Amino acid sequence: MGRRLRRGRQDPAADELLGRSPLAALTGMLLDQQIPMEWAFKGPRTIADRLGAEDLDAHDIAAMDPDAFAALLSEKPAVHRYPGSMAKRIQQLCQYLVEHYDGDAEAVWRGVGSGAELLRRLEDLPGFGKQKAQIFLALLGKQLGVAPTGWREAAGAYGAPRSFRSVADITGPDSLAKVRAHKQELKAAAKAAKAAKK
Repeated sequence: MGRRLRRGRQDPAADELLGRSPLAALTGMLLDQQIPMEWAFKGPRTIADRLGAEDLDAHDIAAMDPDAFAALLSEKPAVHRYPGSMAKRIQQLCQYLVEHYDGDAEAVWRGVGSGAELLRRLEDLPGFGKQKAQIFLALLGKQLGVAPTGWREAAGAYGAPRSFRSVADITGPDSLAKVRAHKQELKAAAKAAKAAKK
């Protein structure tokens, strides 16, 4: 992909892989739930290291024995809080990429004509609901130069410049802190709304 993603924690090896590997970026996004963002986006580098590889390969991961791949993610420190279920999701993602894109993750967005079409393609990926797809679309547009017509609109609120709503806006420690603050505000508001219903 040719650009460098910066997650705010300054893990150069993890960031370098994210910046050059479309599959690593998709995998990091997939892992980004129920764990800290830095942990999620460090995951692809950890997986590659444990596979003894310089990059993730969709064909190789899709073909691995599911129990062996789950064990690889479960090694301490585990790649995710739920390594078994996330191993299954990563393999499903890789299997889909092999079936639909010949294992080429970048083909999901390469040459796409519009933001709406790119959002549809991302939503079709296993493990990517609308919100995750919009966040990843915003990440592509804001940090990786993938900007088809209407990408900001398709990404919704996540596409707004300097919105500090998601990983798409993190370029260093300051922006990481702003995104964390935004997420904490959302959690507090949701908790207050839930309490008001009782």
